[in-house]
Amino acid sequence: MGAGHFHHGSIAVRILSFEPADVQERAFWERKLAEAKRVRETALEAPARHAYRLIHGEGDGLPGLVVDIYGATAVVQCHSIGMHRQRELIAEALREVFGGSLHAVYDKSRESLPPNYAAGQTDGYIWSQGKTPDSEAIVTEHGIRFKVNWETGQKTGFFLDQRDNRRLLAQFVPGKTVLNAFCYTGGFSCYALHAGAASVHSVDISAKAMELTAENAALNAPYPGEHLCFTEDVMRFLKNTDRQYEVMVVDPPAFAKSLDKRHNAVQGYKRLNAAAMEKVASGGILFTFSCSQVVDRQLFYNTVVAAALEAGRKVRVLHHLTQGADHPVSLFHPEGAYLKGLVLYVA
Repeated sequence: MGAGHFHHGSIAVRILSFEPADVQERAFWERKLAEAKRVRETALEAPARHAYRLIHGEGDGLPGLVVDIYGATAVVQCHSIGMHRQRELIAEALREVFGGSLHAVYDKSRESLPPNYAAGQTDGYIWSQGKTPDSEAIVTEHGIRFKVNWETGQKTGFFLDQRDNRRLLAQFVPGKTVLNAFCYTGGFSCYALHAGAASVHSVDISAKAMELTAENAALNAPYPGEHLCFTEDVMRFLKNTDRQYEVMVVDPPAFAKSLDKRHNAVQGYKRLNAAAMEKVASGGILFTFSCSQVVDRQLFYNTVVAAALEAGRKVRVLHHLTQGADHPVSLFHPEGAYLKGLVLYVA
């Protein structure tokens, strides 16, 4: 009937083909990767194809696999043992599909694999052309430059799913004061500075993230506004600051990764958004997000409504946001639409 990877857990078999197929053959992987590449060539503008997601799990019919492209390097992240055991085949197929434009394939799977199996694994290059390649690159997104390190960075090195939302932010920020909370490597901050924000404050509890944010801001200098970094817990920062921001971005890490944590996550989103709304200037804009897959779009919306009631603010929804087109969602796997976002006008 089909073929897939067996996996201990709530999903017994992750289906790779709903018809007979030999998933041990390189030709199978070449067909899958070539199809995914055609989808990106259709969905993305050429400038956006310098850094993008090539394989998005179930969205590309390959559950348990993520492949991100950073210039001439493909970063492979496997989420199942079966997929990880076929990483050499995947690397060979990538070389065939991309030809000479690909210089290296890096495996970044250890953090995403089941713990008992992951304990015996290491990340590293599956293949590289010539000398040992660099573990970082400068990638360009809509004319804005970012340093990406797939060896030491979170996930595969960069949050590619927010590309379209970063671009949308740019239209709201010229001449405005901006707060980027949970900034990680400063993606939204750099877009705001590039678009002419009067000032941008970047906040993250991670000192390493703040170093990367400062480096990325410097890569895109000069810009007319000031940029300040704050290594601090976001909730504490919001509580203690007496500033009102004209534009605010709240993009926290996933508050829940399982259903039994969903209630606590919802309460966390409510507190965070209520605190954020209190610091948005009248007539200001709030970009707010959730990447928790177990918190669906309607539940997140309802949670933000509750936060607005608690904050006592009148709020209008301007945009509903999601991940970029290089993170496609199978019609038959709606859970793949994990990123939810709202652009709010706060009166």
